[in-house]
Amino acid sequence: MQDLNIAFIQANLKWEDAAANRTYFDHWISRLNRHPDLLVLPETFTTGFPVDPQRFAEQPDGPTIQWMQQKAVSMNSVICGSLLLQQQGGFFNCLVWMQPNGNYLTYAKRHVFRMGGEHKLIHPGSEMLIAELKGWKVKPLICYDLRFPVWSKNTLTPDGYAYDLLIFVANWPEVRSYPWKQLLIARAIENQAYVLGLNRVGVDGPGNSYSGDSMLIDPRGNLLFAAEPHAELAESYSLNYDDLLNFRQKFNVSLDWDAFNILFLPPKN
Repeated sequence: MQDLNIAFIQANLKWEDAAANRTYFDHWISRLNRHPDLLVLPETFTTGFPVDPQRFAEQPDGPTIQWMQQKAVSMNSVICGSLLLQQQGGFFNCLVWMQPNGNYLTYAKRHVFRMGGEHKLIHPGSEMLIAELKGWKVKPLICYDLRFPVWSKNTLTPDGYAYDLLIFVANWPEVRSYPWKQLLIARAIENQAYVLGLNRVGVDGPGNSYSGDSMLIDPRGNLLFAAEPHAELAESYSLNYDDLLNFRQKFNVSLDWDAFNILFLPPKN
């Protein structure tokens, strides 16, 4: 299996200005030393969070999807990040997995952030996404999903582990940076997978401060990369599949994982 070259951008998002954010990420992308297999952008990378979806949600053929298509094709890379989309008669905080051929997959955030009022504006998703890239299986999730280990749980399939890399894109405030860092490490250890947590920096419109604290963690729980707090940066890293496979074979916790089914209940208002 080939190594997976990933890049991720910890950025200070421009509040409620999609065009300015697209231009801003153009700048950061141009500074990458090489085009990665996968480029990861933060949660709601065009607007910040939370914002009014009535004003800022885009259509599936809107300018940000078109921008992602152009970037993915020109870079020959997968690009993922979340934005507000209007589809299926509602508004969703939706991660877009844009492929180099211009086609894309989506994951709608399952756990909308109740304490921030997101549940009043955004419909929760009900479908997981596991995408394949160079033989790797990648599961992208969004921010508050990090607090729900059942939704993040790796499983065994007839083809082996359900995923190899777990990604969380986020607007996670600095006041809760400690659980952010601890939970990312926990998700890597319990799922025997690489974990990338990509957060934003800066201050948003309502005055919330974000320290970033983006992290890349190996399946043993070791830090491969920890971003400097409050710093804007673009980082690249190569993930080694043989190391992942060897660790899983030597310490195969998956043989004792509990089997379960997820029951979906009506959302509480």
